[in-house]
Amino acid sequence: MQIRGRVFVVAGAGNGIGREVTLTLLARGARVAAVDLSEAGLTETADRARAGDRLTIIPVDLTDRAAVLALPSTVVAAQGQVDGLINLAGIVHAFKPIADLGFEDIERVMAVNFWGIVNTTKAFLPLLEARPASSLVNVASMGSLVPFPGQGAYGASKAAVKLFTEGLIAEHQSGPLTVTVVFPGGIATNILGNSGVDARGVGADQAEAAAKLTSPEEAARQIVDAVVTGAPRVTIGKDARMLDRMSRLMPARAIPLIAKKMRDLVKQ
Repeated sequence: MQIRGRVFVVAGAGNGIGREVTLTLLARGARVAAVDLSEAGLTETADRARAGDRLTIIPVDLTDRAAVLALPSTVVAAQGQVDGLINLAGIVHAFKPIADLGFEDIERVMAVNFWGIVNTTKAFLPLLEARPASSLVNVASMGSLVPFPGQGAYGASKAAVKLFTEGLIAEHQSGPLTVTVVFPGGIATNILGNSGVDARGVGADQAEAAAKLTSPEEAARQIVDAVVTGAPRVTIGKDARMLDRMSRLMPARAIPLIAKKMRDLVKQ
């Protein structure tokens, strides 16, 4: 699918990978409707883009189903059509064992990470299926491939995204819509801060590992390239590719290995 002249909705465009995907699409000649909970974040994205009327910013809470279902008409009124939807909005929770997580913490992560994607997908799917060529990209996580202690509910939400998207891939084997599921590894974004999670417990080992993270610009490049090629599955970063292999070849061994590496981050 070509990028130039097409209209994309980017959910989670106010920061991180979502902002970089928006900037990358605009740089390649697309028009973008940038969606995010943070109006300030969207304004910063627009200031960096300097794209004029090729960029429309729309503050919206993706967990508000009625508001999300109203998005297609807003985007069409502003940009004329919808050729692609890229779902990047997501949050984590505090690094705690499941026994110590409140129900409200689990529900919040599921509402944003899973139901937010369900809401946008259901809202825009009729428009995407009606276009001569279109793209739907949902971002899961390497945390949906193997369990990460301290992020059990987050992993469950992303595993739900994985299977939800794979179901859409199965349903669109022929026709104009290509569907892609993305598994990013560690990306150098402020997801902890944007999720309202206290990062002061991150130790020296984790800080050192942060230097090896994939940049959000590189992650965005790979995601936009997947739109062009129609690739059904993308893993971003050496860590995600390693865990992808481990999850398939030695799933039982992967669980204790990751548990050991994550032990210091879990607040007992």
